[in-house]
Amino acid sequence: MQITKRNVELRVDDSLMRVYVASPKPAGVYPGILFYSDIYQLGDPIIRLANYLAGYGYVVAAPEIFHRLEPIGLAITPDDLGRMRGNDDARRTAIAEYDADCQAVIEFLKAESSVNPDKIGTLGFCIGGHLAFRAGFAQEIKASVCCYPTGIPSGKLGKGVADTIQRVSEIKGKMLLVLGTLDPHIPEHDRQVLIKAIEDAGIVHKVVLYSAEHTFMRDDGYRYDSVAATAAWAEIIDFLALAISH
Repeated sequence: MQITKRNVELRVDDSLMRVYVASPKPAGVYPGILFYSDIYQLGDPIIRLANYLAGYGYVVAAPEIFHRLEPIGLAITPDDLGRMRGNDDARRTAIAEYDADCQAVIEFLKAESSVNPDKIGTLGFCIGGHLAFRAGFAQEIKASVCCYPTGIPSGKLGKGVADTIQRVSEIKGKMLLVLGTLDPHIPEHDRQVLIKAIEDAGIVHKVVLYSAEHTFMRDDGYRYDSVAATAAWAEIIDFLALAISH
């Protein structure tokens, strides 16, 4: 379906957080999705992914994850310097700040007249996959899609060590993990630790593996894999439809 696009501002800890919102154009009430970017924030490739998901009947809200450190509207260039910048922003952001941002977007979605407050999920890529995983701690989140989430077993997310892997049992919603077997940022050992933690916590989940590298769903990079990305989207759409749309 066709979509509408807008930017809203939320205040979190006295910092203005821009949130990009893509919504179905037809009037109605839809599930809401807290949508997390990778370290490069809301550049064109991430916006295209958010728009794509919105077209399937979701109100998608994507915050700028480094709003305390970067100018409003800044998309970090995905090159060597940009990677350093994004990783430094991540390192300088406190875990509690990420969590506060998460709750702020959830409250925004719950207050939207076009969103069913009982049907809220989350989806994220790379660091955003980790953030989507953590978002699952919130009782409002009925489904989490974590695409190649980094740093969960190690606790690498921001300032200090994230307690994500220790809190897996707090997740009550369903989960889809999208992973690349050629991804050096989430090696086999980390994948197994992550999957075992989810299984031990009794989370209803699905894991899909592709012979692909890190960020294989991002269409502007040399690691983009159109076949794997298309297959992953099919899994994501089916998963969300079953987990929160019906």
